[in-house]
Amino acid sequence: MPANRLLNRPNAQRMAMLKGLVTAFLRDGQIKTTETRAKEVRSIVERLIATAVRETDHFSSKQVKVTSKKVDSKGKAVTVRKESKNKRVYFVVDRQEGTVMKTVDSPERLHARRQILPWVYRAKDADGKPLNLVNKLFDEIAPRYKSVQGGYTRIYKLGARQGDAAEMALLQLVQK
Repeated sequence: MPANRLLNRPNAQRMAMLKGLVTAFLRDGQIKTTETRAKEVRSIVERLIATAVRETDHFSSKQVKVTSKKVDSKGKAVTVRKESKNKRVYFVVDRQEGTVMKTVDSPERLHARRQILPWVYRAKDADGKPLNLVNKLFDEIAPRYKSVQGGYTRIYKLGARQGDAAEMALLQLVQK
């Protein structure tokens, strides 16, 4: 007996479909799909969330020097006039230094992130801006379920789909 459902697809197609469903689920918090696909995605997502929950507190913070461009009141970059060795004049964007607190992952947490990465595609939010789903999983989803062991998702059966009568289901994150 196979370890997971075959879903009448070749392996590469099945993995791409599951990866897309996992990405959509982590981005939106719920997906509407067929019942068998929902059950398969549920097992994958539960594993990913459990991995993130296990590594929730394994990080430290440190101050890092960063530079950024100076901007004027209109939001344009401030430029400074410079002169080269051979007396040519050019303009350079003026920069300012500052410090920022950054989180540094422990080796175990980094390993967990790398285990999760193959299961998600690059995603964009509603505004079209890039969205890092692994960061969302570790920073937003995992802390919610820190005190819970398993049962992070639920499946609601929606009935038969019109057209092919496939059993539909809604897969959601449990609200904690």
